Amino acid sequence: MKNKYTYVWVSLVILIFGILVIPKIVDRIQDGEVVENDRMNVKNPNDDLSFILLNGKKRRVPSFEFINQDSLVINNSDYQGKVFVVEFFFTTCPSICPIMNKNLVEIQDEFADAENFGIASFSITPEFDTPMVLKQYAERYGINDMDWHLMTGDQEKIYKLANEGFNIFAAEVPDAPGGFEHSGLFALVDKNGYLRSRVDNFGNPIVYYRGAITPEQGANEHGETEQISILKEDIGKLLEE
Repeated sequence: MKNKYTYVWVSLVILIFGILVIPKIVDRIQDGEVVENDRMNVKNPNDDLSFILLNGKKRRVPSFEFINQDSLVINNSDYQGKVFVVEFFFTTCPSICPIMNKNLVEIQDEFADAENFGIASFSITPEFDTPMVLKQYAERYGINDMDWHLMTGDQEKIYKLANEGFNIFAAEVPDAPGGFEHSGLFALVDKNGYLRSRVDNFGNPIVYYRGAITPEQGANEHGETEQISILKEDIGKLLEE
C-alpha cells in the first residue's frame, strides 16, 4: 500500500512538472533563447578586441618624444584620442620595410577620412634617417596623412622603446640585410593609449599583426598568412569605440 501511494505522488509530481515547466521550455526554444545560451554557440571572440596585459595590468604606450619628417617635436600625447598603428623601420631597409610601408599606405588610404586615426613610424637608423631623409621617403611612398609621423632621434631611446616598450625586436646586426634586423610586426593602439589586438582560436591575444605580408601575397614561405585585412577590421572597431 505504501508503494502504491509513492507511485501516485511521483506521478503527480511529473504531471505538475509537465504542466508548469515544459510550456516554458517550448517558448524559449521558439524564441531562440536555448540556442543563444547553448555552450556550443560561443560568441565570436573577435567582436571585442583584447587588452594586452603585463603583470596583470593593461599595457599602455610608453612615453616618447622624437622629431618627425617635418622637423616637428612629436610625443605620445600627440596621439591621444586617436587609434594608431606602430612600426619600427629604416629607410634603407632592402627587405621587409618596403612591404610594411606599402601596407601602411594602403591602411592610410583606407582611413583617409578618419580624423582620429594615425600611424607612428620609428626609424631604427636615426643617424642616417634625418628629417630630410624621412621627408623624401614619405614623398616617395605616398605618405600624406598629417597624423602619420616618421620619427627620428636618439638611437638608444628608440631601441629601448622598441625592445622594452613594445617588445618589438630591433637591433644592429652586421650580417643582416642593410646591417640592421627588426621585426615586421605592427602594434595597434586604442584612443586611450592601450595596446589592443584580436584573439586567436584559443582565446589568447595575438598581440601584434604581421606587417610584412601583403594581402596580394596571402602568405609567406613559412605559411604565415597576411594580417593586414584583419588589422583594417580591428582599426575600424576601435574607431567606433
